[in-house]
Amino acid sequence: MRFALHWPHTLASRLWLIFLAGLLLAQGLTFGAQYYERYQSTKTAMLGNFEHDTATSIAILDRLPAPERLEWTKRLQRRNYDYLLREHDAGIPLASNDLAAIAAQSLEASLGRDYDLTFVQIPGPREHFQAQLHLADGSPVTIDVRPSVRPLSPWLPFVLFGQLMLMIACTWLAVRIATRPLSRLAEAVENLDPNAHPVHLDENGPREVAYAARAFNTMQARIAEYLKERMQLLAAISHDLQTPITRMKLRAEFMVDSVEKDKLGSDLYEIEHLVREGVAYARSVHGAAEASCRINLDSFLDSLVFDYQDTGHEVSLCGKNGAVIETRPHALRRIMVNLVDNALKYAGNAEVEIASNASAGVSISVLDRGPGISEDVLAEVTKPFYRVESSRNRNTGGTGLGLAIALQLAVAIGGSLSLRNREGGGLCVTLNLGSNP
Repeated sequence: MRFALHWPHTLASRLWLIFLAGLLLAQGLTFGAQYYERYQSTKTAMLGNFEHDTATSIAILDRLPAPERLEWTKRLQRRNYDYLLREHDAGIPLASNDLAAIAAQSLEASLGRDYDLTFVQIPGPREHFQAQLHLADGSPVTIDVRPSVRPLSPWLPFVLFGQLMLMIACTWLAVRIATRPLSRLAEAVENLDPNAHPVHLDENGPREVAYAARAFNTMQARIAEYLKERMQLLAAISHDLQTPITRMKLRAEFMVDSVEKDKLGSDLYEIEHLVREGVAYARSVHGAAEASCRINLDSFLDSLVFDYQDTGHEVSLCGKNGAVIETRPHALRRIMVNLVDNALKYAGNAEVEIASNASAGVSISVLDRGPGISEDVLAEVTKPFYRVESSRNRNTGGTGLGLAIALQLAVAIGGSLSLRNREGGGLCVTLNLGSNP
């Protein structure tokens, strides 16, 4: 079975991997080199002291009277070796590739010229050997050696652990400093809305971060300016077209009554309606310019529904909220009028529902029992001038701008618009206004 290594997907995880791997590798190499150097230095110092101390100790024992030697062996005892006034223990021949062999060579160098040495290795969990010699009076002396080199101090692992924690903290700080400007830039790009008041990125910080923030702010300003120019152009063209259309309608009134006159009048009406919708769409882009105020949502919707009912339309209101929200009332009314008119146009009736919850805030839905919209084009109908010919009657005079204007104004007042088909037929358009202030 083959295991493939995958590169992390996020920049933060990649930086974490690179920094930690590099720091740990460098720390490991440094520790390895330091450990080896201290091991060699400690071993050299230990063997040097071992040679000098054993030579001195054996010389002292050789010159002492036999009854006093036992007392002196206690004084000459060290942590890793001591002196026994007897023959060596049973053991095996000494190996030649471990620390015991190196220590035996040191004994041979310090005592071998004056005494005959016999070495045996004592089996056990740690290195242990004995060296036997005979003093001048023939008494046996065994040097019991347990060689060990301790290049590391007991407190060193705690220091290494502290260094590791410090490296992790520094890595976290470096990753945070490197990725936080990118996260802010990505969030700003995701929330970029030329119709709303532009939110400028902070241009302070390192040179690269400041340059990216300035570039984004410049791009945001250019997009807003280009959109404003095009909407102004659309509004100007739509407004200027109204004058020749009015002149054409006046001239058509002086024509002799005929089928052609009726067709011309119908075409002029459609052109005039399209021009008005174009002006309304251009103005909807600047819906954020309207001042906000607090309104009682129930009263606002009651007034809207009663206006429709007074003109004989089947419009009903379902549900009460009691919320007082801060919004742009003229923009909100235009949204609701467009949605209700759309429902009346294609279904003959409309139902307005109001609901609220802690997470989604206030939502207003306009429901109808019309033909609905095909699921594959449901996301397209909010685009300007888009018409669904299979489900909407062209004779109704629709321009394809009603939902586009509603969506544009919803975004301008800080809300969102969503569409779905109802079970049993019909369309549900929901305006989400966010949390209650």
